[in-house]
Amino acid sequence: MNSNNTHTPPTSHSVRTSRLEIEYLEWHPQGRRTAVLVHGWPDSVRTWFTVAPWLVNAGYRVIAPSVRGYAGTRFLSADTPRSGQLAALGRDLIELTQALRLDKPVLVGHDWGARAVAIAGGLMPGIGSHLVMVSVGYGTNDPSQSMSLQQAKNYWYHWYMDTPLGARSLEHDRRAFARMMWETWAPPGWYDEEEFEATAKAFDNPDWVSIVLSSYRHRWGLVTGDPAYDADEAALKPLPVLDTPMLVLHGAEDGVNPVQSSAGKERWFTAAYQRVVLEGLGHFPQRESPHRVADEILGFCGRAD
Repeated sequence: MNSNNTHTPPTSHSVRTSRLEIEYLEWHPQGRRTAVLVHGWPDSVRTWFTVAPWLVNAGYRVIAPSVRGYAGTRFLSADTPRSGQLAALGRDLIELTQALRLDKPVLVGHDWGARAVAIAGGLMPGIGSHLVMVSVGYGTNDPSQSMSLQQAKNYWYHWYMDTPLGARSLEHDRRAFARMMWETWAPPGWYDEEEFEATAKAFDNPDWVSIVLSSYRHRWGLVTGDPAYDADEAALKPLPVLDTPMLVLHGAEDGVNPVQSSAGKERWFTAAYQRVVLEGLGHFPQRESPHRVADEILGFCGRAD
């Protein structure tokens, strides 16, 4: 790959969907193909800042939206439930692609974003030319799944946020809460404090705490979701078999989702399927080694120029 990945800074925009005004960043609007990059938790669009230039150099238009509850993305109505249920994230992604009139973009997601990409692919077959999930295996959000004790230990923060004490901790010390995830989910020394602080500004969204609590409580069946997504929830049970080419990237040193959790998923895909284990990387491969992640994406999805 050409290492001369200089580029102009992204421009900030917003687009209205049925329930949200979604803030997004855009690089290289004249690109022949589009890649939509969706961030996870606890993170922001900044997670793609060092991947996007590589995709731009390969001819892509790149769009990175702020997920509901983050940065400048806002609900249109005060009456809309602040639900973080995963089906809502998938529907948000579908509506974003429709509002921007994107024709079969490459959909790339990390963490929450990976789940949104898979759900969008299940709810709307053919929505993208390719799907890419980073640090998450397909179908691992099922509350009835079997789970090792190690995985349950890794998910301590899920259970903690289900308590009043955990909810208060998230609300009153959100930066310290998020920093602990960054410190324990990848090998030591992978990030700097300045970058964390810049990213954490996205958590100042007034709906961030509500969305985070809702997301983790809903995925384990502890709260009801927004009835607006009942049809989507029904369409995701049983788990859809996806007919869009899928690439899964997983860091071998992932400190929250063990690398084996994304293995053995081939039966859920009828098109091309590839899983790549990234040695030496943790839960944030796109930040830890952006060129490796970009190389894998372009190798699987092709260049746009």
